[in-house]
Amino acid sequence: MSLLTSLNARLSRWAMYIACVCLVGLLGVVVYGVVLRYVFNDAPPYVEQVALLLVISVAMFGASAGVRDAGHIGLDSLVKALPPKGQFWCKALTCVLTIGFAVALFAGGAEMAVSTRESTIPTLGLSEAVRYVPILFAGVLITLFSIEHLAAQFTGQKVVPSWH
Repeated sequence: MSLLTSLNARLSRWAMYIACVCLVGLLGVVVYGVVLRYVFNDAPPYVEQVALLLVISVAMFGASAGVRDAGHIGLDSLVKALPPKGQFWCKALTCVLTIGFAVALFAGGAEMAVSTRESTIPTLGLSEAVRYVPILFAGVLITLFSIEHLAAQFTGQKVVPSWH
């Protein structure tokens, strides 16, 4: 468990770093696009596509880090009203369902990447499959982080957030 915890803590930090860098990049690209469009009346065609790729990256890497640090939305008041055994099984079920979601996210992202790999993003010249790379990473990361939470649940340990 300590190896998984150590690995996941590092991966979670890197996911958050990537999300932060992408967010700063998004801010820069959007400001650049707005200034060029409204001040110089010359909008570059690639700004929208780059911004879209950055939004996807921010969302996927940020969500992954949020799963590791248990920052996702939950019904804590309902779960806390249950007896301890009910709380245990609700938390375990949540981990299992999150793993199922992450596997579906990865599978759907992989299917979309494969089906769009021959197409290109016109203004960037990149394969459309590039859009799905952050989704694939998120599926893997969320799976790893949820397995850690599930293992901690059954061993009576607590996952220490990466950003504490």
